[in-house]
Amino acid sequence: MAATASLKSSLRLPSPISDFSGAAVSVSAQSRRSWQPRGARVQVSAAADSKNILVMGGTRFIGVFLSRLLVKEGHQVTLFTRGKAPITQQLPGESDAEYAEFSSKIQHLKGDRMDFEFVKASLAAKGYDVVYDINGREAAEVEPIIDALPDLEQYIYCSSAGVYLKSDLLPHCEADAVDPKSRHKGKLETESLLTARGVNWTSIRPVYIYGPHNYNPVEEWFFHRLKAGRPIPIPGAGNQITQLGHVKDLAAAFNLVLGNPKASQQIFNISGAKYVTFDGLARACAKAGGFPEPELVHYNPKEFDFGKKKAFPFRDQHFFASIEKATRELGWTPEFDLVEGLTDSYNLDFGRGTFRKAADFTTDDMILGKKLATV
Repeated sequence: MAATASLKSSLRLPSPISDFSGAAVSVSAQSRRSWQPRGARVQVSAAADSKNILVMGGTRFIGVFLSRLLVKEGHQVTLFTRGKAPITQQLPGESDAEYAEFSSKIQHLKGDRMDFEFVKASLAAKGYDVVYDINGREAAEVEPIIDALPDLEQYIYCSSAGVYLKSDLLPHCEADAVDPKSRHKGKLETESLLTARGVNWTSIRPVYIYGPHNYNPVEEWFFHRLKAGRPIPIPGAGNQITQLGHVKDLAAAFNLVLGNPKASQQIFNISGAKYVTFDGLARACAKAGGFPEPELVHYNPKEFDFGKKKAFPFRDQHFFASIEKATRELGWTPEFDLVEGLTDSYNLDFGRGTFRKAADFTTDDMILGKKLATV
């Protein structure tokens, strides 16, 4: 066990890979109170380049941060949701004045995007200039929006780096082959639909997203185990390389493609600047939360039957993408390095006692029980 825990957290490749040998970074909520991404455009006046923008979704994760950027730039922003969650909520580190200004300007359109007739009628009546589609999964969900808005200036779509065909040649680039059998194939079909309909579209392909309010158990999975003082089970040797991008950096990229001629009918990978191993990620989460060096336990997933439970939050393979096109064409660069970003997430979410899913150590106990039986 000790031998497996001593594996290096990163591999040296020509592309950047994170190395967590330094001291833990401490980012307080106060220091992030007035978050503004690097390279952010100056706030426009309502009479200048203000757009009437519809955000499909916007109350869970990405849209929470994107909508704030858009409002700050003077755009009229409407969130289309089913109305099951509060339309706005004050974020940790957000002043009362900042929240009051944002919430007074945001608008809401309540409906179900699968009710295509309602979508067509309600959107046609509003005549939006730009659509940000954060939660679209299938092309059939997008076509009614296009039909309703014949004068649409831009359709900005949240796709996924999960569409790429698994390859021995990494990092994934935007021109790489895609997998038509991917569980994200609906996003590929949406990109094809937007092209076929002659829409001015932009597609953003994130890798793994993390940050405050993350509804996927990415960093939260590690934080639960670190807080409980438990060993962290990691599949294989722990040297699988992956990549995470902070939600605020993703929101900044979404903002930069708005009205940008260089983004017309283009795809951009968006994630962090460096890659990290599974072992390195566990250690980075420990640094971010101020926890001791974690005990890492490696296991062979093929020796277990976890049923429908997911024993680890990442795909068990190398998976990372090049962000060179976005940095070159958009002038976008990530604001957060990994440990700093994880610290931001911890301080503004898990460290405050908030999380999306309760801790479940069922699969951990299966792994650790077998390990102890073989010692």
